[in-house]
Amino acid sequence: MSNLLPILAVAGGTTWYVIPLAAAISLVYSASRYELPERIIRRAVRLFGTITGFMACVLVVLWLLSYNL
Repeated sequence: MSNLLPILAVAGGTTWYVIPLAAAISLVYSASRYELPERIIRRAVRLFGTITGFMACVLVVLWLLSYNL
């Protein structure tokens, strides 16, 4: 897993855009589906975790597939 850090360092400028983008997407999607502010925040946090978790899994899978290329 330590070989993953240089990949993130090289693509670090674009990799960090995922966090605010996922936050914005989850807030807008949750606000369009629910009306109560408590429920919007709760669902947005859950969706944000789902999005970032999925992206992290995809990153690890792609890293494993391209490990010895």
